Amino acid sequence: MNDDLAWVLQAQQGNDEAFTRLVEAYQTHVYNLCYRMLGEPEAAEDAAQETFLRAYRNLRRYDQNRSFATWLLSIGAHYCIDRLRRRKLSMFSIDEENDDGTTLEIADVTSPDPEAETAKREDRDRLHILLKGLDETDRAAIIMRYWYDYSEMEIAESLRLTVSAVKSRLHRARRALAGMWQEDKPLTRTEKRRVYESPAF
Repeated sequence: MNDDLAWVLQAQQGNDEAFTRLVEAYQTHVYNLCYRMLGEPEAAEDAAQETFLRAYRNLRRYDQNRSFATWLLSIGAHYCIDRLRRRKLSMFSIDEENDDGTTLEIADVTSPDPEAETAKREDRDRLHILLKGLDETDRAAIIMRYWYDYSEMEIAESLRLTVSAVKSRLHRARRALAGMWQEDKPLTRTEKRRVYESPAF
């Protein structure tokens, strides 16, 4: 039995210390998910707290055959989706991956080159703006896939979708982001060549 399951079982029996350990183990992951969905630190903190509160209240419903991390993050994702639908607020970034596995080339954040770092910040700002155009559920699917490396099956389970629906949403979201990226910025020769060679566009 792994530590997560042992803590969950203890927490289900009323052991608050065990639940505290779960919070400590996952608070960074939950906060990061909420921040990428909502784009504001304070809103992310509130959403993370609400996620753990909902998890605590529904702990007895947790299916032990399911990953606790997946279950917990799905609670956070649904809460953030609801907030986004109410407020239409989102600010987060992503390195867009095409169907062939390549990504839009964004400068390495660790690069000592000031020009490269500036380009990185500018690209992130542009992506923040472009991603506002995505459907909230598509946004959640993209985050789960590219930040948390969820499988299509796990995303489907978390968002209560079919696997085919997840595939469709991911494909549509990638194409939408790529299209908006091209329209918003003149392409370099390298980008043009990659665009024409990529089936994602």
